Amino acid sequence: MWGGRFAEGPGAVMREINASIPFDKALWRQDIAASKAHAAMLGACGIVSGEDAAAIVDGLDTVAAEFERDGVPEDWALEDIHMTVESRLAELIGPAAGRLHTARSRNDQVATDFRLWVRDAIDQADAGLKALQKALVTRAGEHAGSIMPGFTHLQTAQPVTLGHHLMAYYEMARRDRSRFADARRRLNECPLGSAALAGTGFAIDREMTAQALDFDAPTANSLDAVSDRDFALDYLMAAAQCSLHLSRLAEEFVIWASQPFGFVRLPDALSTGSSIMPQKKNPDAAELVRGHSGRIVGCAVSLMVTMKGLPLAYSKDMQDDKPPVFEAAGLLALSLAAMTGMVEGADFRTERMRQAAELGYATATDLADWLVREANIPFREAHHITGAAVRLAEEKGTPLDALSLAELQAIDGRIGEGVFGALSVEASVAARASHGGTAPAEVRKRIAAAREALGMPA
Repeated sequence: MWGGRFAEGPGAVMREINASIPFDKALWRQDIAASKAHAAMLGACGIVSGEDAAAIVDGLDTVAAEFERDGVPEDWALEDIHMTVESRLAELIGPAAGRLHTARSRNDQVATDFRLWVRDAIDQADAGLKALQKALVTRAGEHAGSIMPGFTHLQTAQPVTLGHHLMAYYEMARRDRSRFADARRRLNECPLGSAALAGTGFAIDREMTAQALDFDAPTANSLDAVSDRDFALDYLMAAAQCSLHLSRLAEEFVIWASQPFGFVRLPDALSTGSSIMPQKKNPDAAELVRGHSGRIVGCAVSLMVTMKGLPLAYSKDMQDDKPPVFEAAGLLALSLAAMTGMVEGADFRTERMRQAAELGYATATDLADWLVREANIPFREAHHITGAAVRLAEEKGTPLDALSLAELQAIDGRIGEGVFGALSVEASVAARASHGGTAPAEVRKRIAAAREALGMPA
């Protein structure tokens, strides 16, 4: 490949450190698609003959069929997927293959291939997130009225519904999808034709190749086009944030599946046993999703550090741009599939959830709200009165709504009989009917809107 510039070939260490074919072979479909678009453009512009252009395209189709059937060969002497494709093409069609690289460089070639790969990865992530959303919405619809404790600081705070809780993750997934969509929109410009760094002296048609590859437009600056990987960082940032949301959902399942909570029984297909304790059913899939999140964040940091000090234009450091993106995409796909399966297959123990919601004086705020609403007491004073009632209930070892009217009136005489209508967990969730609240009627509104947005039947 290096022609007459070097008297000797690369040494063994150089050959090993320089070769990227073990990982960039993943780009073979994108490389062949971009090469076909480039060859067709060269032929249309009269830069190569129509006969040679057709031979190149036909030869590339043959290479694609071979790779699909047999896999991509790893010849480290060829360094990367680009030279692997071109070498096999030359074996198939002869010298005409050498015309394919006219008016391009490996720099714009890899930038184009990588954008195409990341674009596909974004589309796959979006499909995975949509599947997760559908699972969340379906299960939320089943449990729009199922009462569970809501937590702050992992302490019982106020009663909520399981449907409301699951729909919180639907909203997180909705924002994750929007981040991936933003990343896709920004990356969808075509570097092909930027050549090594300065463009080319051939009269090429960059609009033609951009359109052939479904890009919105060619990139506007050849230096920028070959030397930046912000599109990959955009993807990794969106993937990292998505993985954080998946990790939080996984953590909930880990906690809920523990015996002290007992809120959920996980699907057997996403659990494992113990080599020594036959009673164990471990939430390993959820724990691995939680662990994968750290690795995905690490992938984002890795590429940021690689790119942080590189002068324009291309540097060989950028060969290390692909492994973290490939790793993150694989981990994210697994995590999305695991959490979708977990949501779909979980057996929620709603009676246990409701019992837990009655613990910890979860309706204390409802007592304070009743005092504000019915007795016209300032909230801060109502908060103090309610605290005294909770302290009495704790001393007696009873739920808040088990205190007698006389005991409550001994704390504050303005408390009336009607207070007991506000202290049940059912009354508590029903009262929170503000937009986005946990009231079952409000949750069902949000579910209906989500089903419409996802194209699910009403």
